[in-house]
Amino acid sequence: MSKLLSAFGVDPAWQGPATILLIALVALVTWWALRFGAGQVAGHVLARQPEDPEAALPQVELERRVRTLERTAVRTGGVLIVIVAVLMALSSGFEVDIGPAVAGLGIVGIAVGFGAQTLIRDWLAGIFVVLENQYNQGDVVRIAGVSGVVEDFSLRRTMLRDLDGTVHTVPNGQITVASNLTRVWARVNVDIPVAYETDIDLATQLINEVGEQLHADPEWAGRLLEAPSVVRVGHFGDTGVSLKVLGQVPAAERWAVAGELRKRILAAFAERGIKIPTAPRVMVSAAGSQPPGVLEEGSSSQSAAGSKDPTAPAGPP
Repeated sequence: MSKLLSAFGVDPAWQGPATILLIALVALVTWWALRFGAGQVAGHVLARQPEDPEAALPQVELERRVRTLERTAVRTGGVLIVIVAVLMALSSGFEVDIGPAVAGLGIVGIAVGFGAQTLIRDWLAGIFVVLENQYNQGDVVRIAGVSGVVEDFSLRRTMLRDLDGTVHTVPNGQITVASNLTRVWARVNVDIPVAYETDIDLATQLINEVGEQLHADPEWAGRLLEAPSVVRVGHFGDTGVSLKVLGQVPAAERWAVAGELRKRILAAFAERGIKIPTAPRVMVSAAGSQPPGVLEEGSSSQSAAGSKDPTAPAGPP
């Protein structure tokens, strides 16, 4: 550094301050370049169009993610630039031996690394969530054993609100599998149980007709991509057999369409006399007592007389 300054004719007495000024200038230029380049690179990476056009990020969400990555890169890079600039200024400007300082910083860095490894893991996981567009704010996801709507997202944690309204904060480092339930399209997956004595062909035809009617309904036509239909006979249960019904819908409509489909199938079954199987119930009474609903002879008049007073006890204890 001193040779460079001497080549420019800087007086040796002023080489120390000039060195510090030059280091500060280079650090400032580097920081501005980092600030400009981080936004450009993040925008270029996130602006890549996916194969499915419907999976593209909205412009607002894209800008939000670019700002998140840019802010993280600038902050991290700024800290590194300041540390390097200070060490260079101490070494070249003040002629201080920075060997012990570098060794001390190394020890501190190791200690901080061990203590903050969970935090670092959360940040790295959050960066990949952003880069890979795993989920967006407003999506319904299942992560770390928790399901809900993504209310807020940062590089360190994801906030979900479940169906009960409970807010869950999940550190991104805890996410091993992220299941996005509202990405582009989904399937209505409904199992319809029918009794064993039911005509399966008739039940299948009836369910398919209900699916076609739902798809043709102007109120629901825009909320389905295809008519739900029976694809196969499902499992055999203790009281009946199930029919597997599938239909493709926009991802956010899967629950509403499934509920409306069940309601219409139940009404159609009731109209055609098709029974939904129920588990048989056996009532067992205690030894020596009468089954419910069975009265002893001569007790009807006593019951009738006792029923006149609604506050009277039902019988002896």
